[in-house]
Amino acid sequence: MGDNGAGKPTFVRQITEVEQPTRGEIVLDGNAHTFNSPIAAREAGIEAVLQTLGLADDLDVPSNLFLGREKIRFNLGPFSILDRRGMREAAMAALVKTGVKIPNLSNSIRNMSVGQRQCVAIAQTAAFKSKLVIMDEPTAALGVQETAKLENIIRTLKAAGEPLILISHNMRQVFDLVDRIVIFRHGRIVANLAKADTDGQDVVSYITGAKTGAEFEGTA
Repeated sequence: MGDNGAGKPTFVRQITEVEQPTRGEIVLDGNAHTFNSPIAAREAGIEAVLQTLGLADDLDVPSNLFLGREKIRFNLGPFSILDRRGMREAAMAALVKTGVKIPNLSNSIRNMSVGQRQCVAIAQTAAFKSKLVIMDEPTAALGVQETAKLENIIRTLKAAGEPLILISHNMRQVFDLVDRIVIFRHGRIVANLAKADTDGQDVVSYITGAKTGAEFEGTA
């Protein structure tokens, strides 16, 4: 959590290697990593659901889930034939894993609601062997019912043991879904709190600077 300008999107861009960090290191599964591109970070198991979603409006659900990672039936260079059945079956398995319900997988993204598009983006992370899923304000543009559905999907992933980083301004949502709250202010981590040991007033104090976080010194 953190106020506007606290550095949350920068944190995401550096973990996913959209931007190169100037210092520090990324440790995944106990090993330090230096990725030279977002593709390298993704291949290592880091998946991100961004506010922009990154979906192709004119493609269906399976095509979007495997966008850039298509299954190939016959590799003939530029004339390769896609394994559409394999991608559809894998897409259905990913939807089951996340608890996402899409009535018609052949429907193009353009014809889906904002909530359905967000769910497809989350299912995209489950179609592969992700070691870390980052969600940047996943419910910011959703209504009450769609927000509830998406929060249930997050709970399903959490119950399955999927490591998640959730970025959110919604205090109620954070306390409902997470185990630990990391607070950013002016590009620095000012607090790293177990949810059981804090409350909303305490979190707001760190976000606004009323508490300085002198007992916790870290950088993002």
